[in-house]
Amino acid sequence: MEILLYIAALVAAIGFLVLCVALAMTLTSLKKTLNEVSKTMAGMEGQMQGITRETTDLLHKTNGLAADIQSKSEKLNSVVDAVKNVGESVNGLNTSVRRITSSISTEVEQNEEKIAQVVQWGNVALGIRDKWKERKAIEEARAGYPIYNSETVDSLKKTKK
Repeated sequence: MEILLYIAALVAAIGFLVLCVALAMTLTSLKKTLNEVSKTMAGMEGQMQGITRETTDLLHKTNGLAADIQSKSEKLNSVVDAVKNVGESVNGLNTSVRRITSSISTEVEQNEEKIAQVVQWGNVALGIRDKWKERKAIEEARAGYPIYNSETVDSLKKTKK
């Protein structure tokens, strides 16, 4: 029985040895895995710093663009207001022109007879002026020639017969 005890102790010692070797192998494998994880984390930390720096730069640029857009929007608002005012002025001008045109049309309709008389008198005056020029031209053409009146013409005709 003693032998059996030694065999049991030997089997227990071998089992413990196998357990220790397996545990050592597992721990070695775990150490390698943890080292790789540590290296990966260090790389990720560097990348995260780069990403953080780029994100900060991007945020600053975005804030600058937002401020620029805000100032341009305010300027554009003033331009839009100016255009609106010009539109209102043009509408006012159109209203005034319509009112004046309507007033002129009304006055022309009311004074249509007077205008027709003025046009007729103007035509008469132009006709008189043309006759006057015609008469003056005839007188200038006769300048230097004896002027015959109708009696002189009749007596000359009788003497020639």
